Amino acid sequence: MTVEKPPEAVHLGRMLSRRSLLAALGVGGPAALVAAAIAEAGSAEASDTAVRPSPRFPSLVSPLAQENLLLRMQDDLKRAMAKPIEQRRWIMVIDQEKCVGCSACTIACIAENHLPPGVVYRPVIDEEIGEYPNVRRRFLPRPCMQCADPPCVPVCPVDATYKRPDGVVEIDYKRCIGCRYCVPACPYGARTFDFGANYSDDTPAKASYELIPSPEYGKSWEREGERSPIGNVRKCQFCVHRTEAGMLPACVTTCIGHATYFGDKNDENSLVSELISSPRVMRLLEELGTEPGVYYLM
Repeated sequence: MTVEKPPEAVHLGRMLSRRSLLAALGVGGPAALVAAAIAEAGSAEASDTAVRPSPRFPSLVSPLAQENLLLRMQDDLKRAMAKPIEQRRWIMVIDQEKCVGCSACTIACIAENHLPPGVVYRPVIDEEIGEYPNVRRRFLPRPCMQCADPPCVPVCPVDATYKRPDGVVEIDYKRCIGCRYCVPACPYGARTFDFGANYSDDTPAKASYELIPSPEYGKSWEREGERSPIGNVRKCQFCVHRTEAGMLPACVTTCIGHATYFGDKNDENSLVSELISSPRVMRLLEELGTEPGVYYLM
């Protein structure tokens, strides 16, 4: 007589961690083994896309622990896009407790905006904090702050950089003359200059991916011809070409630690509005009065 194994007992070695396996066998035998496998599998499924509580401040984020925050931010985005542009205020929140320094956001930004060598919109700064022997590493993703009072705007002699009604600071590549006055004016170092370099320089031919136009600001910017960002200052713009198409910024959707959040500050029901009410929140160089649109949870 053939005894059919219950589906819960199949591939228990893959479903259980070594510690759970030993504990189940030592305490309750095969029955406990099956029960532990089911419990562990259910726990893993529930936490695939949820944000885990912070180890240092568990009570501050635990209400969000069982929620798929990408889906919530997508709903927040749709609700914001239904409003007139002047009623929106895009902001970003970055949780440093969850950032692992993988730089996936940096690579996603380069791929999304087709950035050339030397142009980086979202570097991740690696810091060592504390005093030996009690030291640890902290990672600081640094996009453009999208300041409410941006110091880069008034120094532009041709009005090529300006603030949109939704708070995003934009650069008009057709007006920019490459004077770079705005580069030192930015206290966050968020602006870089496109000198026209390519990854395939000094090779027999240009790579095909370097011929793909950049989609920034919802337009098509080629590396050659009149509509080119070469010779201009470039920076993060919260992927407005994606948000206006109903998609979250590339850095948000590729963050493996679910550490980056995006939404409308003017929507009191949005996730970002909820997060910036935390006592952990801070902004870089607030004393300058620039009113940055990027918030950090420490």
